[in-house]
Amino acid sequence: MPMAIRSKDGMPPGALPMLILRVLQSGSLHGYAIAQRIHLLSSEVLAVEEGLLYPTLQKMLLKGWVTAEWGISETNRKVRFYQLTPAGRTQLKAELAGYERTTQAIQDILRTA
Repeated sequence: MPMAIRSKDGMPPGALPMLILRVLQSGSLHGYAIAQRIHLLSSEVLAVEEGLLYPTLQKMLLKGWVTAEWGISETNRKVRFYQLTPAGRTQLKAELAGYERTTQAIQDILRTA
């Protein structure tokens, strides 16, 4: 059963922006495609709900991590395509470094406790 990404489910704060930034590293996508890509790349374990995805994308726009342009989707619908900015690439590097440090620390405790 897929796990919806919500902070109350124990998802670490900041995980969704990090995942979005990583997915957008490959190129621009619209919101639904971002959610689908996260779902597929997580082997269908993670499911991003619209109610969390779009507010997160809006915050990322305000921080300058992504830009957005209106376009037409593959299903002929008007959608916003999001693209990573240089500031977003820098933020992704910082997020990944922090994630790696935290993951390593947790693994160290699990191996030695």
